Amino acid sequence: MDMDYLLPYGLEWMNLLVRWLHIITGIAWIGASFYFVWLDNSLRPPAPGGELAKKGVAGELWAVHGGGFYNPQKYMVAPSELPADLHWFKWEAYSTWLSGFALLTIVYYFNAQAMMVDRSVAELTSWQAIGIGLGSLVAGWVVYDLLCRSKLGKHDLAFGAVIFILLVGATWVLTHFLSGRAAYIHVGAMIGTIMVANVAMVIIPGQRKMVNAMIAGQKPDPIYGIRGKQRSVHNNYFTLPVLFIMISNHFAMTYRHEHAWAVLAGIMLAGVFIRHFFNLRHKGRVEFKYPAIGVLLLAVVAIAIAPKAPSTTAAAANSGADAGAQSAAQFAQVQGIIQQRCVSCHAAHPTQPGFATAPAGVMLDDPHGIAQNAQRIYQQAVQLKAMPLANMTNMTDAERAQVAAWFEGGARTN
Repeated sequence: MDMDYLLPYGLEWMNLLVRWLHIITGIAWIGASFYFVWLDNSLRPPAPGGELAKKGVAGELWAVHGGGFYNPQKYMVAPSELPADLHWFKWEAYSTWLSGFALLTIVYYFNAQAMMVDRSVAELTSWQAIGIGLGSLVAGWVVYDLLCRSKLGKHDLAFGAVIFILLVGATWVLTHFLSGRAAYIHVGAMIGTIMVANVAMVIIPGQRKMVNAMIAGQKPDPIYGIRGKQRSVHNNYFTLPVLFIMISNHFAMTYRHEHAWAVLAGIMLAGVFIRHFFNLRHKGRVEFKYPAIGVLLLAVVAIAIAPKAPSTTAAAANSGADAGAQSAAQFAQVQGIIQQRCVSCHAAHPTQPGFATAPAGVMLDDPHGIAQNAQRIYQQAVQLKAMPLANMTNMTDAERAQVAAWFEGGARTN
């Protein structure tokens, strides 16, 4: 088998398998995060002076699930005796980040010119784009951790506001160097790196110190539990923005907008408000103003980035007796443009290096495929200018205008 075909095909399978693994481990990690924040917020303190209070239990909960009853308890610092079998929640986080970074490498770093570089934004080599991406992950964690350890970290609302502003600023910077798609995914990777570093650098080391103190017959320092809880809550509020960014590559209307940084800011903030509603609800407070604000933000973003309706001028021009001949000539021009600019990827057998199959299964190498995908072609190539990827085939504005005139004139094939 031709290696020029075998390598992209192998990468396609790696993409599939690693993406699947990333989703599985992500569900496990985020599910555990949601559960423990819910549990913390739902625990009820024991009766004063009762047996549980004397044992140091700060709260407990009775629940029924899967045909059985559960009675989880949380100790203020630690139990009087260390249990022989202690489960550590860490591998879910580590596996999610490792699979996510592997996916980032496969999809973006192995094909940086197509996936990360946008010549209309900045002329970068592949290594420069990759360096900016990797640098953002490191810088994000360092700045966040330093702020956590500063006096600001003791004021939750102010800290959250500053971190949000810094994330929006990072998004703005990245969209001025990388393609919108790559900028979004690196903001998500930055947040994901902060989340896993919270586990690896703060939560787990603190828990180890508490366990080691108990083994040595000492009383654990409660500061480690306090720090771990703080970082865990931060991770909880990060989850909905990260989940959106994970799927954002399917929605060019967001990352291809001229103010893509503001679009992501609005969506991330909506996610924070919606997550806050659930956190309060677990404490017994139902405040619908928070999801209402979240939905309102999403509606504002949707309205703000809505595309303009196609002009009817071209359609009216084609209404005369020569409409059929004009339409056929117009389609022939559009088919030539698509053949030259799009078919290297969007064909049964792509010739563009790095592609084994047509992206999203869209094939434009015959008139039927073009007609079937007319709306998609117009949206991606004309309205969003998201295609061709990184404009690798140098589609001109004049060619995009021809595609627009064809679509707005009725998108006929003959």
